[in-house]
Amino acid sequence: MKVKMKKLIIAAAMMLLTISSFAQSGKEIYRKFSDEKGVEAVYVSPAMFRLIKNVPNIKIESKDINLGTIIQSLEGMYILNCENRRVGDRLVRDVQNFIDGGAYELLMESKSDGELTRMYTVNEKETVTSFVLLSQDSNESNFVCVDGNIPQKALEELLEKATK
Repeated sequence: MKVKMKKLIIAAAMMLLTISSFAQSGKEIYRKFSDEKGVEAVYVSPAMFRLIKNVPNIKIESKDINLGTIIQSLEGMYILNCENRRVGDRLVRDVQNFIDGGAYELLMESKSDGELTRMYTVNEKETVTSFVLLSQDSNESNFVCVDGNIPQKALEELLEKATK
């Protein structure tokens, strides 16, 4: 009986280790794919966000919107655009595993002419800590991950002003 229990505990521990090895972050996905052939990659660091946080107003479609509150709360942005179908399929699979393994909630899904776009967020109380956009069609795959501590109220106000 003790031998079976010991084997069961070892097997369970191995499964947990295997599952946790699949958990990734946007940064890890960026590092994995940014040097692949056919991939365009952009990383915006916290230092860049600190540099531009004092930009008072940015016009969005002729509307004055202050992005300072949002920008100062960002900790990193990772963008991948992949035109290599084989690499793009791997990227989508890894991102989906990353999403499925975290606390992400689907915000929106759009399907049109073979293109699939999904947006996800992670919220902690009144704060958005991560945003992921994943898009794929027959020619390319796109991944955007924004990490930070964005006050949900500031994001709601920004969206309200932008849509007026």
